[in-house]
Amino acid sequence: MKILSCVGTLRRGALIIAGALALQACVSTGGQTPGEVASLPLVVAHRGGTADAPENTLEAIARSVANGADAMWLSVQLSKDGVPVLYRPADLSALTNASGPVAAHTARELARINAGWSFRSVDGRYPYREHPAAIPTLRQALHSLPSGMPLMLDMKALPAEPLTKAVAQVLDEENAWSRTLIYSTDAQFQQAFAGVRGARVFESRDATRDRLAKVLLNEGCLGAPTMPVWSGFEMHRTVSVIEKFTLGEGTSNVNATLWTPATLACFRARSRVKILAISINNEDDYRAAACLGIDAALVDSPAQFAKIRALWGQRAPSCLR
Repeated sequence: MKILSCVGTLRRGALIIAGALALQACVSTGGQTPGEVASLPLVVAHRGGTADAPENTLEAIARSVANGADAMWLSVQLSKDGVPVLYRPADLSALTNASGPVAAHTARELARINAGWSFRSVDGRYPYREHPAAIPTLRQALHSLPSGMPLMLDMKALPAEPLTKAVAQVLDEENAWSRTLIYSTDAQFQQAFAGVRGARVFESRDATRDRLAKVLLNEGCLGAPTMPVWSGFEMHRTVSVIEKFTLGEGTSNVNATLWTPATLACFRARSRVKILAISINNEDDYRAAACLGIDAALVDSPAQFAKIRALWGQRAPSCLR
């Protein structure tokens, strides 16, 4: 039998079905003493705040800063002329009024493409078709951020070496290494940045996922980091449990909760690992993350969380069993 997520395959033994069911364990208690007021995780603006403005644009960044975001998460690719720019999908047609890969256009050409073309507001309008939002460079983004604001850069284009070199050059010139963390779902970037002086890199997603699965499937805590590092993974994720047998296979889908008291304890067993919970987009998950002692929450709408935190300023959440 095997358990699959949309990012990888985990092969396990006979306890997989029972272990998979345990993935749904409640996270509402966690690392705080019952009744204790929890510290709130940092609010990290996902793609600059993708629910509030066109993602990875200067408009999104400005709005997230105004809404009190604590840190910024931005997606980075490389232009045809070797400039790090902010864009996520593989093709421009996904979000803009242009088409083709980012790498087929120069930074100057990308600046004339409307990154807000597909952004729809809550009332169903497309406000950025009349007021375009350009695809910015990483350097422009750094200049637009408040001094010292933490920055998480998600590397979105292979091969790794050219993008690593270009990003490192910008961070060197802007003296921005001390506030920057590098993330990628592809382990090639962990390897590429390992040789860059001053680079701080998230643990590889493969390592994080494998450790989470082993704890949740009752295989024990193996390979906990021995040095301080950041680890990031979704709070909840749908996985498929596939049982293979002679006449075919059977599949069960499970809505898994990955960050639990047990997984947090494993990750921090040997060092003070910092945890980023990805896809925290409602009040209940934010409260759960706070009660677990999670360090940061990746959110789509900093505007929404500004309201939540303003409300909680008058009635901070308690971690009750």
